[in-house]
Amino acid sequence: MKTTDTPPAVPAADPVPVAKAPAPVGKAKSSEGQVLNVFSHGVLIIWAILVVMPLLWAVMASFKTDNSILSTPWALPDKLHFENWSRAWSQAHMSDYFFNTIIVVGCSLVGTLLLGSMAAYVLARFDFPGNRFIYYMFIGGMSFPIILALVPLFFVMNNMGLLNTRHGLITVYIAYSLPFTVFFLTSFFRTLPTSVAEAAMLDGASHTRTFFQVMLPMAKPGLISVGIFNFLGQWNQYMLPTVLNTDPNHRVLSQGLVELANSQGYKGDWSGLFAGLVMAMLPVLAAYIVFQRQVVAGLTAGAVK
Repeated sequence: MKTTDTPPAVPAADPVPVAKAPAPVGKAKSSEGQVLNVFSHGVLIIWAILVVMPLLWAVMASFKTDNSILSTPWALPDKLHFENWSRAWSQAHMSDYFFNTIIVVGCSLVGTLLLGSMAAYVLARFDFPGNRFIYYMFIGGMSFPIILALVPLFFVMNNMGLLNTRHGLITVYIAYSLPFTVFFLTSFFRTLPTSVAEAAMLDGASHTRTFFQVMLPMAKPGLISVGIFNFLGQWNQYMLPTVLNTDPNHRVLSQGLVELANSQGYKGDWSGLFAGLVMAMLPVLAAYIVFQRQVVAGLTAGAVK
C-alpha cells in the first residue's frame, strides 16, 4: 500500500507585540486645561461668595429692625424698613458728610487727573535734563508712607491757613494721588503712537493744543482706569481727613461712619449704622460697574502690539 508522507506541522510563530500608539499630545493638554479651568472657576466662585456675601448681608441688615438683626441675623427682613435710611440720612448727618465728600473727592479727582496727565505727558514724550530724575522722584513718592508725613503736614497746613478747610484737604488729596497717577499715565502715554502727535504739529497745532485735543482723548482708557483707582482711594481715605479736618462741619464720609459707629453703638441703632454703611458703599460700586470695561481696557492697553 502506497502512502504519502505528510509534512511535519510547522510550529506557529509567536505573535509580535504591537506597540500602542501614544495618546495625542493635544488631547492630553486639553484634559489638563479642563482640570485647570475647573479648579480656577472653583476658586473664583469661592472668592466671589466671600466678597459678595458680606455686601448682601449689609444691604439686607439695613432694611431690618435692630431686634431682627440681633435675633435672626441671616433671615430676610419681614418688610423693607426705609425709615432706617431716612434716619441715617437726616439724624446721623450722613447728608452733610456725603455732600462734603462729593465736593472734596470731585475737585481732587479732577485736579489729580489734570496735573497728573500733564506731568506724565511731558515725562513720556520729551527728553530734557532731569527727566528721569523727576520721574524717579514721583516713583519715590509712591513708596513714602503717608503716616510719616502727618505731623509735619499738620504744621505746614496750619501755618498756611489750610487746616480744617475743604480746599486744604483737596490740595493734600491731589499731592497724595499724583505719584501713582504720573507713574501709571507715563507708561500709558509711551504706548500711544507718536505719528499722530507729529501730524498735529505739522498741521500747525501747538504743544498745548496737541495735548488737549489729540493726545488726551487718545488716553481716555488710561484716564478712566487711574481715575477709578484714585476715586476709590480718595473716597475711602480716613487717615488724612482725621488729622487735617477736625471741624465737625467739614467731615467726610469716612469720618462720619466712625462717628456714627461710636454714637449708635451705645444707642443700639444697628439698622441706622448699616444704612449709613450702604450709603457710603453705593457710589463706589456704581462707579466701578459703569466703568468696568474702560478699566480693563486701560489696564491691558499696550500689552499686545
